[in-house]
Amino acid sequence: MSENGARPVGGKILTPFFVFLIALWGLGTIAGMQRWIGGLGAATAMSDGYPWGIWIALDVVVGTALASGGYAVALLVYVFNKGRYHSLVRPALLTSALGYSTAAVAIAFDVGRYWGLWKIPFFVASWNLRSALLEVALCVMAYIVVLWVEISPAFLEHFKGGENAGLRRLAEVVSPKLEAALPFIIAFGMLLPTMHQSSLGSIWLLAASKLHKLWLSPWLPFLFLVSSIAMGYATVVIENTFSSRAFHLKPETKMLGTLGVVSAWIVVVYLVVRIADVVWRGQAGAIFNEGRFSFLFLAETALWVAAAAMLFAPKTRTNSGLQLQAAFLLVAAGVLYRFNTYLFAFRPGYGWTYFPSVQEIVITFGLVATETMAFLVVVKKFPFLGGAAAR
Repeated sequence: MSENGARPVGGKILTPFFVFLIALWGLGTIAGMQRWIGGLGAATAMSDGYPWGIWIALDVVVGTALASGGYAVALLVYVFNKGRYHSLVRPALLTSALGYSTAAVAIAFDVGRYWGLWKIPFFVASWNLRSALLEVALCVMAYIVVLWVEISPAFLEHFKGGENAGLRRLAEVVSPKLEAALPFIIAFGMLLPTMHQSSLGSIWLLAASKLHKLWLSPWLPFLFLVSSIAMGYATVVIENTFSSRAFHLKPETKMLGTLGVVSAWIVVVYLVVRIADVVWRGQAGAIFNEGRFSFLFLAETALWVAAAAMLFAPKTRTNSGLQLQAAFLLVAAGVLYRFNTYLFAFRPGYGWTYFPSVQEIVITFGLVATETMAFLVVVKKFPFLGGAAAR
């Protein structure tokens, strides 16, 4: 067991569920080969009107928001000095590292000339310093590295107690240096998501003529950042609840209850800005008279309100089932907001439509399966999850 109470949960790797994930990975790999061999046109429904689809909207834009749990919890622990949440940091950072790494793979699938991605951080002379996409690319690349460095103490702790003498010596040499550098690494890790999550909203300020007026707003950067924090907290609740049940660990119900209240207040801030912005821009009437766009806006808003109401309820603070339901409502609200912005409320022009191809969907399932398998292997072999066994 590590000094912060985390431990490997152990157990068989090749369970029936893991075999199912391998099958999904295999199907995703087959579909992926079609994309690599035949190109985007052979495997996707993307077009000139819809140059990106679910690999960006779901795997990247939604995926990185769901993977913001490490960032969200670190804000509480290291910025607002709420040390009682410290036991949530390591598993949240692991989820973030795997989520962002999966998003990077999804980007490689989505980009036509994927072989040139390595040039982004190195061809400085070619940078367009006014590009929001460049800022997102650089920050995400850097943040993936930072996340793996932040979780590396767990691996080093394992190596210290292992039988491999070489790895043991390496861990003993690296650990003190890493410990001294971690405050600076954590600070850098606070900055990067703040930048790129907001910039994922900034991108749509460039599409003024193509994004519906209920979503086109100068507050897009703020709304994307704040909603990603709420979604990150939701992911922490979901991960902690399922992990405690799957691995028979003591649940953190009380701590997650107080975290839920924090999430609820973040949703309140988001909703106040969101609604006030629509009214201030003179678009209040569009909330009710824009057909399917009105429906999407109201559905999105209703999900946020329902999640906040549940999280504020005293009963939810002591009930893990209600906490899980509220977390899924938060996720659904955030997913719909991002899908609305990136796909449903995007109007490229007459005649353009998009629905993901079978290959796009299968590859997405394969990526999710890969991330889940990696999580299961890591937590079973390395000290990431805390608490004593419940039974």
